[in-house]
This record gives sequence, structure tokens and C-alpha cells, in this order.
Amino acid sequence: MPQPSSNSDPLGPFLHYLMAECGVSPNTLAAYRADTARFIRWRKAHAPGPLSKIDIQTLSGYVDHLRGEGLAAPSIGRHIASLSTFFRYLIYDQKLNENVAKLLVAPTVWDRLPSVISPGAIERMLETPDATTTLGRRDRAALETLYATGCRASEVAGLRPKDVDLERGLARCVGKGDKERVVPLGSRARDALRIYLERDRPALVAKRPETEEVFVGRSGRAVSRIGLWRIVKKYSEIAGLSAEISPHTFRHSFATHLLAGGADLRVVQEMLGHASIATTQIYTQVELSRLKEVHARFHPRGRPLPKAE
Repeated sequence: MPQPSSNSDPLGPFLHYLMAECGVSPNTLAAYRADTARFIRWRKAHAPGPLSKIDIQTLSGYVDHLRGEGLAAPSIGRHIASLSTFFRYLIYDQKLNENVAKLLVAPTVWDRLPSVISPGAIERMLETPDATTTLGRRDRAALETLYATGCRASEVAGLRPKDVDLERGLARCVGKGDKERVVPLGSRARDALRIYLERDRPALVAKRPETEEVFVGRSGRAVSRIGLWRIVKKYSEIAGLSAEISPHTFRHSFATHLLAGGADLRVVQEMLGHASIATTQIYTQVELSRLKEVHARFHPRGRPLPKAE
């Protein structure tokens, strides 16, 4: 039986590894297939030879090629992440000794930093819902949950009462690729949820007792991801904040405020459910951007010199 060439790129075995060993979702598998196949086509044309001969200069050439093809910075960053995973597999398969793809620096994607609002602005929004009404208490619980957990809108919309442990202050959410994680709720969110779940949700689901989700509307149906977006938009406008605020703004603010308070980056990664810490590192850039702005505004030598006449 002929042995596979040392020059060949084992796309099939790599995809099987992702599916069988890593348990990636079909969408993620399709993305890895497309990204890796693109690299293999480029390598056959521009860098043929043993896999062991691939170095950082070769990979940098591939990144330049992607840029020349007109790919946006976030797309190039995704290709680099796929390459790193492919090379990690090659080490696992004993075709390489080191992952040189880890040395690649993705083109900056921080030109458009995530939208973040201050803790004070968050506080104003959380105080806005009318606590004397059923839907006001529901909305307060939803906003508190978004900010306390940093979960995506789809994850919060999918919460069920059995996923919420009010005694221990924890929530179990299902993220991308059906991966589960447990996140803290905090005392404010726990109190708001307790009031809503005990006082309001039973009446709302009376019309539709089969509804499983925590957050429901007047009809008894579950509040969707779009419904959560509308709730956030409503109260951001009432609080006099930007109309661009969305549930994801809460997620970005959650991460940035944690890091500003001294939280460990790995812990924040775990709470956000990021597969790669590189994704979480964007929030360190947000915090650094804020620090630079404060320095420029208040440090005696932080402002630029006036232009000469």
C-alpha cells in the first residue's frame, strides 16, 4: 500500500479530526474546510515541497496574498486562526514539530473597536424599566441577565428556568456549536430574576404552559433574539443613550468592565465562551484605548503641543 507523500496536505484527515476529536459544529467544519482548502491551493502553486519546510515567511506570503485578494481584516484573521488549527493538527499527526502559524500576527481588526458603554450608562439603563409592571420587571431581569453574564442574545433568549440556579447564582447557557458553559449571575441579576420568575412569568405562560424559555411576552411565547434587541433599544433610548446600543454592546461592556476591574483574561474567555483567547484579547485593546483617551485628556503632558504660528 503506498505511503502518503510528506508533501501532501491531509485535508480529509484534518476534517475528520475536527469532527471526531474536537466536536465542531457543521458550520464551523465547513468554514475550516473552505479556509484550509484555499491555503492548500495556494501552497501547491507558491510553496510546494515538504510540510516541514513551511516557515513564517511562507505563511506571511499567504497572508499578503489574502490581502491582495481583497479580503477584509476580520476574514484574514479567521483564515489565520484556521491555519493555526490546521498546523496544530499536523503536530498531532506527527507531520510537524512546531506550529509556526502561531507566529502570524493578524492584520489589525481593532480599527473599529467593539461598542462599549460605561458602567454609569449601564446603570441608567438597568434602572429605567418600570418595576411596577409585569413587562417592566421582565425587561429589568433580561437586561440584568445580559450584563451579568455577558451572554449572547440568543443564549439569553434560550435560557429555561431549569438552567437558572438562583441559590448558587449560576446560569447554564448553550453557545455556538451547542457548547454548554456555566456563568455567574451576580446578586442584582439573581434578585431581578427571582422577582420575575416567581411573580410574573407564571401569569405570562398561563396561556401557553408548554413554553420552556425564561423570558416570554404577553402571548406566552418566548422572547426571541430580535425581541431582546428591541428591549435593549427601547431602554437605551429612554435612558438617552445611543440608538446603536444592542445586546452585543452589553456583552462587549461586560468583558471590558471585567478586565478594567482586574479580571484574568483566561477567566473572561471562559465566561464569554470564546474558543480562542485571541478573540477575547480585543477587549484589552478596548481598555487600552480608554486609558489612552483618559491620559490624553487629563495628563499635563498628554495633550499634543499647539501648532506653531
